[in-house]
Parts: sequence; C-alpha cells; structure tokens
Amino acid sequence: MPKKTKILYVCQEIFPYLPKTDMSQHCRTLVQAMQERGCETRTFMPRFGVIKERHNQLHEVIRLSGMNLIINDNDHQLIIKVASIPAARVQIYFIDNEDHFSRKAILCDPTSGKHFDDNGDRAIFFARGVLETIKELRWQPDIVHCHGWFSDVTPLYLRNAFADDPLFKDVKIVSSLYNDGFEGVLNDTFKETLEKEGVESKNLDIISAPSYQNFLKLVIDNTDGIIVEDEDISAELKEKLNSYGGKLMWNTDKSDENYLDNYHKFYEEILES
Repeated sequence: MPKKTKILYVCQEIFPYLPKTDMSQHCRTLVQAMQERGCETRTFMPRFGVIKERHNQLHEVIRLSGMNLIINDNDHQLIIKVASIPAARVQIYFIDNEDHFSRKAILCDPTSGKHFDDNGDRAIFFARGVLETIKELRWQPDIVHCHGWFSDVTPLYLRNAFADDPLFKDVKIVSSLYNDGFEGVLNDTFKETLEKEGVESKNLDIISAPSYQNFLKLVIDNTDGIIVEDEDISAELKEKLNSYGGKLMWNTDKSDENYLDNYHKFYEEILES
C-alpha cells in the first residue's frame, strides 16, 4: 500500500452527529483507525436537519459552497459545512441543501415511521455533492468506501458519469453492506434521473422497480470490493454475493481487537488487484 493511501469515506451516518448505531459508531471508529495507520482521509455525510449545528460546531466552508447542481432539470444549491471530532482528530464534511436536508428527520417521517418519498432524489444529490466537492478540493482518492444504502449512489456515478474524470478514473470502489433496508421502492423517477445524470450501467433495468434489494444488486455490480458488516443481510443479497467477482470480506464480528487491521489489509489487497 502506498505510504499515504487516500481514502474517501461516504457515510450515511456518523456518531456523534447522529445517534449511536452500529453503522454510525463503526464509521467514526474506522476513519480514525485508518488515519492512525498512516492513511489520508476525507469523510462526508449528509447534514440531516436533526443535526444540531451549534452544539456540534458546524460551520460553512464558504470557498466550497454556493455551487448549483442541476439534477433532473431542477436547480439545487450545494452548501458544504465542516466540523471536527476533537478526540479523534477527525474532520467531517457535511453536504447540505435546503430542499433535501432542512426537515427535522433523517430518512423516515418521525410521525408515520415511513421512509420519505424523495429519499432517492436526496441520495442522488448527496452523492453528486460529495464528488463535486472532491473535484473542488482537487483531492484524488485511491479508494472510495461507502457506508449505508443512502451513500451507495456514489459507485454508480464513479463508474459512469465520473469515470473519465482524471481524479476518479483509477479509483477503487468499496461498499459496506449493513442490515439497513427499506420497505417498498424509491421514487418512480429514480432510474430516469440516474440516466439523465449519465449513469448508463448495462444492468440499470434492475432498478425499474428500485427496491432496496434491486438497488444494492446494481451497486454490487459497480464495485471492486464488498465488506459485509452485518450477518443479517438478506438471503437475496447473500445469493448475489455468491457470484461476486470482486474482493469480498465478511467482518461482522467487531469484538476482535484486531478487526480494524482487516480493513487496512483489505484496502491493500484492493489496490494491488
């Protein structure tokens, strides 16, 4: 592995900005661990409306903010905020936008418990916002590692619309799978919007009905490595992984004190493949 491997983490949730879950705690721990092992990291998450900006000391990065992203003929302002986790010496970038992230909720309506109808559009904006910000930073990652389905539009962009960009053309893509499924399907225009965004995967028809399972099957086909973080992933996804051609790691046991070394080794194998 190069002395300073550059890893871009695209995370659905990170503790302490969102409540402690297996995913949010793991993302926070993993980023710190890879920095301690000599990697250079950039970490992004959505600025969901439940995140208390003053309490968490978020502030806007003026030089990166203000870009307008036109997605599906709609113009959305991209706002970038940043905060630090002092104990971990980790900096987190937040993707913000009034249309997508102002509501005081994460992915579900707190009253009904149902997922928001526009979560697909929100995920598309988040992924595009991350990659456009990385371009503004002129920072070239060696690995992009996504956590949570909401972050997993990123591999589709990288393999398609951003595939020829000098910053991303040689990047290795890793996705971690969790038991974070949603009921039903994403919005009806999800596939159409991705096509307009330049996503032309040969298997895109699988998300004509964009269920959680179908979406992740498409994501898996656009990665170099998959890490299974939760043993309770669906039988349908396990079956998909049986024919996976990339690097695969099952790392569901976080009680092993050396489990973080497995990620470092996995990254090394991905870069050498």
